[in-house]
Amino acid sequence: MANTAIPTVDLSPFFSTENDENGKKKVKETINKACSEYGFFLIVNHGIPQDLLNQAMHLSKTFFKFPDEEKLKCGPTPGAPLPAGYNKQPETLDDKNEYIMMFPPGSGFNLFPSNPPGFKEAMEQMFNYFSKIGELIESIINDCLGLPKNFLKEYNHDRSWDLMVALHYFPVTDDTKNVGTSEHEDANCITFVFQDDVGGLEVKENGEWIPVIPEQGKLVVNVSDVIQVLTNNKFKSATHRVVSPKGINRNSFAFFYNLHAEKWVEPLPQFTTEIGEEPKYRGFLYKDYQAMRMRNKTHPPARTEDVIHITHYAISTS
Repeated sequence: MANTAIPTVDLSPFFSTENDENGKKKVKETINKACSEYGFFLIVNHGIPQDLLNQAMHLSKTFFKFPDEEKLKCGPTPGAPLPAGYNKQPETLDDKNEYIMMFPPGSGFNLFPSNPPGFKEAMEQMFNYFSKIGELIESIINDCLGLPKNFLKEYNHDRSWDLMVALHYFPVTDDTKNVGTSEHEDANCITFVFQDDVGGLEVKENGEWIPVIPEQGKLVVNVSDVIQVLTNNKFKSATHRVVSPKGINRNSFAFFYNLHAEKWVEPLPQFTTEIGEEPKYRGFLYKDYQAMRMRNKTHPPARTEDVIHITHYAISTS
């Protein structure tokens, strides 16, 4: 299937020394449409050097080729809000992958191996770049929604809860049924993905799965559950999955522009009372939802219908 349904956004007007208001307007129009329909888009000219992305991907692939005993030297880190460091999905799960999770540089939760050399430094540089891009996309979304200037920035001002994950997906074999990552939506605010040339990421639109074809210089962006709740479904949390190809390893980086655990999340009055709409979700503490989502992974329910999604907080209209 063609990739034409997923728009590509050129962010260069926001990095130009010239005041390209027309270019910025086009960017906002494209992002607004994408977020309203299914929550996915691609970005180019985003400010992250391609050499750094390539270097980080190479080092990540090198690390994941090491024996388990070597990889286990870097985690998981005790005391972190989520299991930082190296982790491997339980064998009982259909989604079979391994990953390194890191929090902001200097947070004290990140343990990295000395081998391969330069891996820690590359990850930290990537983290800082992604954090800046997250702030930019958040600002653009703020404008798309017509919210007061810096509203989302002030609501989500604590960057200490952002996290980045280097992922390795095991290849599908004849005796495995894993699909990479099952159909889901992300729990956070905004997610950024850099995938290798293997591909496998797919987004759901109107009941159809659309492959997100890897292209040089492009990053994937998807809106997540917090934005969907705040906007009372005006912006959609993107439904996506990873389909691992048979016999081929897949690697990617995912950056989760997150929310502080103690934040209260509920539909904003700009999308409910001020326009005469009923709220579609009851409010909740983000840490409570995050804990339930993490339990989906560590103790997966026996029945698919018992997996927790944002619909857990949905208000019934019946």
